[in-house]
Amino acid sequence: MKKIRKVRPRTVKKVRSKKGVRRVTTKRPARKKMVKKAAPVSIVRAQEHFRGILETQLARVTRLKKAQDWIDYAKLKPIVIGILGGDGIGPYITGEAQRVLEHLLEDEVAKGKVEFRAIEGMTIERRAEVNKAIPDDVLVEIKKCHVTLKGPTTTPKKGDPWPNIESANVAVRKELDLFANVRPVRVPKLGIDWMFFRENTEDVYALGPFGIEVTPDIAIDFKLTTKPGSQRIIKLAFEYARKNKQSRVTAVTKANVVKTTDGLFLKTFYEIAKQYPGIEADDWFIDIMTAKLVDEKRRREFKVMVLPNLYGDILTDEAAEFQGGVGTAGSANIGKRYAMFEAIHGSAPRMVKEGRAQYADPSSVIRAGSMLLNHIGYVELGSRLGMALDICGQYEKKLVMTGRSTGAAGRDFCDYILATIADPNLAARWQEYQLA
Repeated sequence: MKKIRKVRPRTVKKVRSKKGVRRVTTKRPARKKMVKKAAPVSIVRAQEHFRGILETQLARVTRLKKAQDWIDYAKLKPIVIGILGGDGIGPYITGEAQRVLEHLLEDEVAKGKVEFRAIEGMTIERRAEVNKAIPDDVLVEIKKCHVTLKGPTTTPKKGDPWPNIESANVAVRKELDLFANVRPVRVPKLGIDWMFFRENTEDVYALGPFGIEVTPDIAIDFKLTTKPGSQRIIKLAFEYARKNKQSRVTAVTKANVVKTTDGLFLKTFYEIAKQYPGIEADDWFIDIMTAKLVDEKRRREFKVMVLPNLYGDILTDEAAEFQGGVGTAGSANIGKRYAMFEAIHGSAPRMVKEGRAQYADPSSVIRAGSMLLNHIGYVELGSRLGMALDICGQYEKKLVMTGRSTGAAGRDFCDYILATIADPNLAARWQEYQLA
């Protein structure tokens, strides 16, 4: 077989000389070989870091698709309620909330249907000592409980004396797969009746500790949205609206700018909305929604809102101000197998440092306790506690919490709530305030 010799392509050019113009064919010069430069060490390190994040999240999505079904509290005996005091003012206000719950569930405890367990070791000191968001032994105890009532915990920030450990709240939500952060805000006199469904296990909060400083001049964090994660929180919001005869569900994103992750959340929202033809579905951007919540003409129109993690945190803090501030608002963290109930505010270490912890308002954790009662099936008790909180905190206000000695102590306010719960005419009394 004749060997074919490769010849470099030739080029033709015109050359002008004394004899006139003639065409000269020349060989094209050989191309220089391109040598691929090795990526800088900083980029290689960032690529490996990102690869690790992707592998972890892909495995997580696989687990989400195989998740177990919802737990049936009616079949449990006993229902185990764990108490986590937390940091700062946490033990003070959580102790008062525990006192209320133990009073309301006294008969159920005596019958062996409910059990309370105090879980120690969730303090910032212990977490710093073991350099973990949740000490291993504490996590074991938490998983032995069906639901937990948790006081606020301190999350270290840059410049704090503590190591840069992950938020205990975020860690518990991820460990127990508490994907739904449910926060109600209700102020009848202003026509406000909002229910927020905040996705709890994704977004920038999930990957916040795993950002990377590529060079001293470039730092990058990551934002995560998955379709299975979006589907379950959005479906929960629509199910709540259907069961509670609400005619509208609103998604809140920034999908016009954050096109990929927020875009996936919003696309999933409208896909699921098709399954609920009797419920209006619409969406707003987070920046304008923060404005609309203070717009007296528009805010009454919103009922059920579903949001990614960060936007949900911001918007519910704003919403809580209408109810009396973040110190009055509780939240539920719901998963299929576990649930955690807590205040939406922080641990307020300054109050402890200044000797004012006993004046901290326990309303937030007590309201979380009301949500806990509803969740485990004691709806009537949860309703009575909610009505008592409304009367004591929004309407009657015989005692006022100021966070200082100028107001009531947390224990006195708790006694006020217990006395209100004991009123046999509580429902009628609450209804009178509603009508007024």
